[in-house]
Amino acid sequence: MKASHLFLCLFSVSCWWNLMPTAGNKIFHFGPCRISMSVTEIRSGFTAIKANIQARDPIRTLSILSYPHSLHKVKSSDRCCITHHLFNFYVDKVFKHCKTEDSYVNRKISSIANSFLSVKRKLGQCHEQNKCTCGQESTEKFKQILVNYEGLNVTSAAIKSLGELDILLDWLEKSR
Repeated sequence: MKASHLFLCLFSVSCWWNLMPTAGNKIFHFGPCRISMSVTEIRSGFTAIKANIQARDPIRTLSILSYPHSLHKVKSSDRCCITHHLFNFYVDKVFKHCKTEDSYVNRKISSIANSFLSVKRKLGQCHEQNKCTCGQESTEKFKQILVNYEGLNVTSAAIKSLGELDILLDWLEKSR
């Protein structure tokens, strides 16, 4: 009997521990999905290379994420879906094509990409458990982001998307 109480106690502590964010992490609610991530760490890495990356972007008149209303006024029920799509997009399309001759910049990009990969996996689990449903609005908004991205050559689109990372981070923090 004591063993079962001990097991229950250890199990409870384990569950509580897994729900606690690690140092610098915040819990983000995307519909029914709860994800722990450190936007501060991602933003710090991005801030260190932002000027370098944005200087490489020759097209200043076009935006991938800020196209009128791409991330504005997303319903709370669609946040999980569009966030899932955006993290997949950054991991699968953007970071793969952001290589520079500067090893410091490449290390920062790699660090940001690793953070995104971790969040992508967590969001993928929510998506697989059908906690992350995709409504028409989130699907349309993400399609517009893809159209903006695919309208440019791969390298330019990747650099531009990375240069707009602060738009995504601001949106994440506001929708938290």
